[in-house]
This record gives sequence, structure tokens and C-alpha cells, in this order.
Amino acid sequence: MKIGAQLYTVRDFCKTTDDLLVSLKKVADIGYKYVQLSGICDCDPKWLKSQLDNLGLIGYITHNNADRLVDITDKVIDAHKDLNCHYIGLGWYDFRNNNLSDFIEKYAKVADKIKDAGYQFMYHNHDFEFKKQDGKIILMHLADKFTPEQMCFTLDTFWAQAGGCDPAKLICELKGRVPCVHYKDMSYDRRMEAVGQGNMNWDSIINASEKSGVEVAFVEQDDCNGDDPFMCLKQSYDFLIAQGLKA
Repeated sequence: MKIGAQLYTVRDFCKTTDDLLVSLKKVADIGYKYVQLSGICDCDPKWLKSQLDNLGLIGYITHNNADRLVDITDKVIDAHKDLNCHYIGLGWYDFRNNNLSDFIEKYAKVADKIKDAGYQFMYHNHDFEFKKQDGKIILMHLADKFTPEQMCFTLDTFWAQAGGCDPAKLICELKGRVPCVHYKDMSYDRRMEAVGQGNMNWDSIINASEKSGVEVAFVEQDDCNGDDPFMCLKQSYDFLIAQGLKA
């Protein structure tokens, strides 16, 4: 299992192409080789691929605007061809105000188009997917309603914990469907922390990830609590390297 950086962590430093290049270099200098393309400025995917190549970085997975995924699925797929990026992610769906049937109606065709093009549709959770419906959490309803070929999961450890679930147990239950995870730590009062700086059980999470076939664990910290997000990425990187993970 490899370590990656979720660029959403440094989104405030990726608002222009010039700033994006500076941020990518900083991420590469920390030691990361894999990045998730999320929260960055609009740019030509061919140009971005060349910049990633120059820095020795691999754009492994994305998060995409929900409307673009539905309205211009083919263009989104073409962009991933240019990026040589296999995993096409949806980072947010508000199950607080929408139900499961709405999601299926909206994204089943998207998932099939992505699958037929040879790519993999990925769903990223927050905490509201852990509300139970008919005795089962929404996330597991999604796993039942979509085949692994249609949809896999980018399991977010922080939000799973916030939803009252055990991240390690979930990763094992979804074995084979979590090629990518988000590693994000939590301390008192649901405060987001660099990995290893909070209270989550990283021994069990890492062990479950490795046993379940996770390819890349992407470090993410939505809120760095006023600290330098690049420093937070380095803290997480150093901790995970010390646990035996590889860049």
C-alpha cells in the first residue's frame, strides 16, 4: 500500500495554475508520489499531466463536480484519459436531503458509462451515509445497489468514525471495493488532525487497509486548524512512513 496526498488539503494554494505548480512541487518535495486531484483550479488535463510527469507525481484519483459527472460524463471520461487516471470520484452527495432512489436514478447511468469506458466510478463518504435505513447504513445499501464494477468506495476514516462506525471494520467489510482510502485523524470534539496526532486506532486501520487490498491511502485534512496544511501533510507522511508504509 502506498501513501498519497489529497490536494483538497491545500486547496487554498491551488486556485491558479501558477499556485498549483508551486503546491505540487511542495507535495513532491515532502516525498509523496501519488496525488488525488481535488479542489484545484480548472486547467487543461493534458497540461496537468505533463506537469505531474515533470515532478514525478501520479494523478491517481479525482473528485468531480456532481453536475459535470451527470451532464457531461463523456467529457469527464476524456479528461481522465488525458490524465491517465483510472479512478473517477464523486466527493459529495447529500443524503440528508436526498434519498437512495434519487442517487440510483442520477448515477447508475454515470457509473455504467464510466465502467464501459474502462474506468472506475468511486464514491466518497461523509458522516450522513452512516444513518440507518431499514436496519442497514446507507453506505451498505449503496454497496448492495451497485456492483463493484459500477462503483467502488474511497472510504474516509474520519467521517466513518464521526458516523459512529469502526473504519477498520468497514474497510474489511468492503474488501475488494476500497482501492483508495482517505486517512484523516480525529481528536476530541471531532477536531481534524494530521494522521497520528489524534485518537484513532491507526494500527487497526492500516492493518485492515493492507489486508483488504487498498492501493493508496490518501492523506487528507479538510481543516488544519490554522496550521500550515503542507506541514500537516508532512506530519502525516512522516507518521505513516514510520509505520512502514511506502511513498
